[in-house]
Amino acid sequence: MNLYNIKHPTEQVSFAQAVRQGLGKDQGLFFPETIPQLHNIDELLALPLVERSQKILGALIGDEIPTDKLNAMIENAFTFPAPVAKVADNIYALELFHGPTLAFKDFGGRFMAQALATVRKDGKITILTATSGDTGAAVAHAFYGLENIEVVILYPKGKISPLQEKLFCTLGRNIRTVAINADFDACQALVKQAFDDEELRQIIGLNSANSINISRLLAQVCYYFEAAAQLTAEQRQNLVVSVPSGNFGNLTAGLIAKTLGLPIKRFIASTNANDTVPRYLQTGEWQPHATVATLSNAMDVSRPNNWPRVEELFKRNGWHLSELGSGALNDAQTETALKAQYAQGYLCEPHGAIAYQVLSEQLQAGETGLFLCTAHPAKFKESVERILDIELPLPEALDKHNKLPLLSDEMDADFAALRAYLLK
Repeated sequence: MNLYNIKHPTEQVSFAQAVRQGLGKDQGLFFPETIPQLHNIDELLALPLVERSQKILGALIGDEIPTDKLNAMIENAFTFPAPVAKVADNIYALELFHGPTLAFKDFGGRFMAQALATVRKDGKITILTATSGDTGAAVAHAFYGLENIEVVILYPKGKISPLQEKLFCTLGRNIRTVAINADFDACQALVKQAFDDEELRQIIGLNSANSINISRLLAQVCYYFEAAAQLTAEQRQNLVVSVPSGNFGNLTAGLIAKTLGLPIKRFIASTNANDTVPRYLQTGEWQPHATVATLSNAMDVSRPNNWPRVEELFKRNGWHLSELGSGALNDAQTETALKAQYAQGYLCEPHGAIAYQVLSEQLQAGETGLFLCTAHPAKFKESVERILDIELPLPEALDKHNKLPLLSDEMDADFAALRAYLLK
């Protein structure tokens, strides 16, 4: 598999290099030089999740990793289901919260851990990543206890849910967590600064597990196929997918699935008040505002890192950005959407509620709608209980971490302090 740096196309790397390196020159994102067209899609969709994913990722990655090794990586990573649930007559939910950390990022995090363990070289590796909520837990649990791999996770202090924080800030051992006195965009900026520091990169073997890393992104492609596999052939022909969007890795993965040949009619990028992309699609002007804290904190991103990959896909496929739907909800609208879902008999959480509401407003006659549920409602226990006036029991995965003390350090958004922290 050959990949190029979107900012500097002459910088080209293998899949293994891209996994180890994370980012290219000038913080450029790596992207596949070619994306194959898969044939016999219906036959592919008839396969079980793991077997189908082995064929999809095998086609994307090529023969760089031996087939038996790649198949084992996928089998070890994808050990949980991604069921589709009916919410309304023509609207379905893809539930991506049945993994060990109850969030969609378990797919990408676990596959990346398998990939890095396979392609790594000798010496220390330090995974540095920023999280707006769910990435931290998925990465922490995927890499927990792996030898010679240290993980440092930055997150905005007080801007993720308490249960999200407990899920990855209570592990210890090779997992270090840092609460940054700023927003997620500042955390992400610190990660990018670290990658620009060549000396630091070499000393600590720096890598990132954000959706910056191509291995995470490719893994996410697989659950779009899994969703389609659970729908009828007729529903698939007019399928509209609403993606709760923050850093836009999830939407990028869906667009790659469409490029591969998965029959998705169109996508909708659904955001909260951090609506840089919906405004850009309406006006043609990229004008990020200051990030604001919302109920859907994993989407509190004003400068989405994966947007260049989205534009690259549209350009390469000859699509026009006007074909991409979008919408944004404020917190009051999010609460109303969550209540509407619950009244229909479906328990969701703020991110999925936004994706559902924007989808329901834009779905046209004859179309089948699918929205992504990216996290278990219990991860947002306080807000879901308040909004719906219910008591929500904690799943065991959350309950056991909720009883443990936080092990996080705290730091201002200062790169010199972070650099010293990484070197100690």
